[in-house]
Amino acid sequence: MREEDKGLVGGGDGDAGLASAAARGQVEIVRQLLEAGADPNRVNCFGRRPIQVMMMGSAHVAELLLLHGADPNCADPTTLARPVHDAAWEGFLDTLVVLHRAGARLDVRDAWGRLPVDLAEQRGHRDIARYLRAAAGD
Repeated sequence: MREEDKGLVGGGDGDAGLASAAARGQVEIVRQLLEAGADPNRVNCFGRRPIQVMMMGSAHVAELLLLHGADPNCADPTTLARPVHDAAWEGFLDTLVVLHRAGARLDVRDAWGRLPVDLAEQRGHRDIARYLRAAAGD
């Protein structure tokens, strides 16, 4: 473990450290913090939860957060985007599947009226758009 990460686990505010570790995709630190009792739904100083700021390409971080009770449907207070919107926009099918299997809704629009499938299509993520259409029964 890197020296600067030891403070996240051993002391300080574990909940704040959880958001930072999730954002960096640090699977082992996320695991340790959750096992130590960090709240997976506590907002950081920017009003975002760990599942909203997590490294979207890390399906393992998503799995850990969800297994410890993270809400897969929490909305960004400004954009109304959910983690599935972010995963679809950024092109991370594995993370999107993990979120969906944990109960993330795929039929919710962001502040601009876009569904996750709209974002996937806009960005050219055909595999994600196919998955989302199939999951919606289209």
